[in-house]
Amino acid sequence: MRLFNRATLRDFWRRHPDAQQSLRAWLAEVEKGSWKGPAEERARYRTADFIGNDRVIFNISRNKYRLIVMVRYAKETSKPPLSGMVFVRFLGTCAGYDKIDAAKI
Repeated sequence: MRLFNRATLRDFWRRHPDAQQSLRAWLAEVEKGSWKGPAEERARYRTADFIGNDRVIFNISRNKYRLIVMVRYAKETSKPPLSGMVFVRFLGTCAGYDKIDAAKI
């Protein structure tokens, strides 16, 4: 999978050093992965919430932070740049998360 907005992760862990290890681990798994659909992703991340509109919510640092991504799943019939992409849509505290509409961000 290709991750877009990597700088968002880096900037966040600079402001919140306690999130760095969790975000780096998540990033490494995303870059190695090639999710073909939500089932593969759900098998690895049992606590992730799939909310529709290709959005997935991950709990970061033991549920202290929220990461919302939009996923274009890798499809064997599609060629890059049409599939296998993850876009960071939101990364923040739970208080910040409560102020947004996760399905629309």
